[in-house]
Amino acid sequence: MRKRIAVLFGGASSEYEVSLQSAYAVISHMNREMYEILPIGIAKDGCWYLYRGELSNIPDDNWMRENVCVPVVASPDKNLHGILLLKENGVERVSLDGAMPILHGKNGEDGTVQGVLELADIPVIGCDTMSSAICMDKETAHRLTKECGVKVPRSYIITEADCRDAKRIEEYGEKLGYPLFVKPLRAGSSFGITKVDEKENLQDAVEHAFAYDSHVILEEMIAGFEVGCAILGNDKLTLGEVDEIELSDGFFDYTEKYTLKSSMIHVPARISKQKAEEIKDAAVRIYRGLGCRYFARVDMFLTPEGEIYFNEVNTIPGFTAHSRYPNMMKAAGISFEEILSRLLEM
Repeated sequence: MRKRIAVLFGGASSEYEVSLQSAYAVISHMNREMYEILPIGIAKDGCWYLYRGELSNIPDDNWMRENVCVPVVASPDKNLHGILLLKENGVERVSLDGAMPILHGKNGEDGTVQGVLELADIPVIGCDTMSSAICMDKETAHRLTKECGVKVPRSYIITEADCRDAKRIEEYGEKLGYPLFVKPLRAGSSFGITKVDEKENLQDAVEHAFAYDSHVILEEMIAGFEVGCAILGNDKLTLGEVDEIELSDGFFDYTEKYTLKSSMIHVPARISKQKAEEIKDAAVRIYRGLGCRYFARVDMFLTPEGEIYFNEVNTIPGFTAHSRYPNMMKAAGISFEEILSRLLEM
């Protein structure tokens, strides 16, 4: 008998469109002989729908049509461990063997959806509520990573109340030095992030970041380049090859992540085998220390002196065929199909 797996896509997030691309790739590569796939789309207003139309309509955002969508909610009945289909002629109960959120950013990667699934006693294929929330909160993730023995950038947190204290913000900037980064505390895909080269631009950058979150972090810029490590597994871990982001200018913002206009990604990274092993070791410590499960991508910086600094953990990294996570695994000899097969077997 096939196991019934829900794949969640879309979401009330600024990364809605990216999720559509990732989820389409995931669903398209799942083994339909072993698994019954239930695509559940989450609209931008947060409503959930079981999608019963053509998969090809998902990446173009043409999926949400009345004749192929059934409103759905997670059931509070733990004995069902499933969902309720809200049909015109009544409610249909559907049990699930697991759910795989392919949702990026807020309301998807931050533990909120994971919490709903855990309350319904639906097994989550991915990081749980706690680890998702921790990894999304940059300050908390940095503190725990430091306890794991990995270097982290110096930083300061600004609340909405602090936003009016220009003098304090200026003092933080002076302590960190320029250039520095201003980031929303809990946001993904580099939304709201500004690289600030001089103090005259600091206040505007802070106000811009507050458009994305109620807390903002000022962070020291680490000289060097970004490297990443893809990790798969729970007790036994499989690591992809370390990759490297080569930038010609600026930083790896949303546009660069999805267009690579002026940047390149090298897999494997152009570093020594020994340094790659050091990066993998740091990534495993972070993955374990922050409670990650099933899969995640750990991003770090490598300085010209060879020091490794933590950047962030993506608990639901991009999952298209050309995304960093599957490409790092591919370089280690693990195909897209095998990634999904291993995840579902867990």
